[in-house]
Amino acid sequence: MGERYEERESCFHGAIVWTRQDRAHGPVRPVLPDGCMDLLWIGDRLLVAGPDTHAYEPSEAAGGRFTGIRFAPGTAPALLGVPAHELRDLRVDLADLWPGAHVRVLTERIAAATDPAAALEALALRRAAATGPPDPLMRSVAVQLAQGRSVAATADTVGLGPRQLHRRALAAFGYGPKTLARVLRLQRALALVGSGMPYADAALAAGCTDQAHLAREMRELAGTTLTAYFAASANSETAQPSGSRTTA
Repeated sequence: MGERYEERESCFHGAIVWTRQDRAHGPVRPVLPDGCMDLLWIGDRLLVAGPDTHAYEPSEAAGGRFTGIRFAPGTAPALLGVPAHELRDLRVDLADLWPGAHVRVLTERIAAATDPAAALEALALRRAAATGPPDPLMRSVAVQLAQGRSVAATADTVGLGPRQLHRRALAAFGYGPKTLARVLRLQRALALVGSGMPYADAALAAGCTDQAHLAREMRELAGTTLTAYFAASANSETAQPSGSRTTA
């Protein structure tokens, strides 16, 4: 088997705390765009994974153990203090975003913890208490788009014009609302196919015009086909929505 993956819900605004254990010489699933950002603990490093616009191929050595907290769309920028678009398609050291001395203290604290996942979540909760909540309008936008509402209908609901919505979406999600809607639609389709629904039915249920539309979105956003993606998934010991967002 390629990897073992476990996750649980966090107390932080719908975040997910996850742990991945790679098996030596086994396949590792690519990370597909999901509108999320992650705080990662890899070895002795704290890193941040920005929002992806295309599939990311993890490149860590086989046999490693990795932990992260995956923040729901629109929730990480307030905590990190950085607009999401500045981290788009990037993996960066937390010390590049926060004071180095503070990050060293956090690194030592997590390294000494018996449960790094719990320590990472505690870090996020402490930081959240000091920085305040995410943008509530952008959280509403993410929820509505995840439910399949159109960008236009969502903009009307939150009372923002196209330019305002696009500007605030860049800061909250890393890209505009149309791109976020595409990413979330693909994730809905993948979840439906993963539950056993035929491709054509999943495409329509997720909001695509037809199966060909879903196939194009899969190629453009994930760089693969549905068949190839789920064949690779079958080689993973524990299924996961879009791969854990790790980095070398």
